[in-house]
Amino acid sequence: MKTPGAVVSTSVRGTYTYIAVYSAVLYTVLLIAPVIAGKLIAQFALTPVQVGTLFSLELGAFSLATVPAYLWLNRINLRTASYIFTAIVIAGNVVSGLLDDFGLLMATRVVTSLAAGSITVIILTLSSKTANPSRAFGVFVVCQLAMGALILAVFPALFSQAPVSALYWTLAGLDVLCLLVVRGIDGNALRQSSPLHHARAKVPVLRFGLGLAAVLLFYVALSGVWSFIAQISAGAGIDLSASSLVLSLATVAGIVSALTATILGDTPRRKLYLMAGYAAMAISVALLFGTPPGWRVSQ
Repeated sequence: MKTPGAVVSTSVRGTYTYIAVYSAVLYTVLLIAPVIAGKLIAQFALTPVQVGTLFSLELGAFSLATVPAYLWLNRINLRTASYIFTAIVIAGNVVSGLLDDFGLLMATRVVTSLAAGSITVIILTLSSKTANPSRAFGVFVVCQLAMGALILAVFPALFSQAPVSALYWTLAGLDVLCLLVVRGIDGNALRQSSPLHHARAKVPVLRFGLGLAAVLLFYVALSGVWSFIAQISAGAGIDLSASSLVLSLATVAGIVSALTATILGDTPRRKLYLMAGYAAMAISVALLFGTPPGWRVSQ
């Protein structure tokens, strides 16, 4: 007979496994945007504006998924919701690989991203229920960066000559594997009172709005540069294999910093580390101007 402590331990392990696996897979399409962008341009004869619109819609759909989540998050079993949304993501990636019309592709990617964003809501909500939410969020970030680095590293060998459909279908296959970890979470976790759920202090509206705007601008700046970094490297005379390797190494650097934050967890110096990170990103973007090609892409 299992003791209550063993049940709690199993539930915690299941939650962390769910967070790790889903975060690694769901965000892959955004992390390998430089790779997909080049193939979309070649296959659909797109302009940079069209590619930027596609990725903006995907990222926006990820974010907008939080709005309807208020209506279902506390009413639906989390396992059931995970199965439903994962099925939509799988279908969306499969269909994306079959389309040859850019308008239909955009619509499909929006629906797919809404489902993926809904799962992200579950991930972040479960993270907040753990004993150390900061550490759980670190797992969320580290695993997605690790998967992005892996695919960018193997891209030249596996996908360089393949159509963009191969990437979308690979993502669909990875999504299927995610279904194996759904049983590890407590489907009724949000319907139960938990001793790990602490009351949080209210944040002033102005401060909350500024924080929200900062996050929005962060992702606008990040996606605006990252999505087109492969084209920037091509314009600098760097071939795709070399740029993929550089992007993979850059992602590894992100893994190291995220892993450090995961290990540290909650710390009184969190604001200092955050400001240092923003400063480093601003400097790296500034170095894209006027530096030698190799240095420019490696920033």
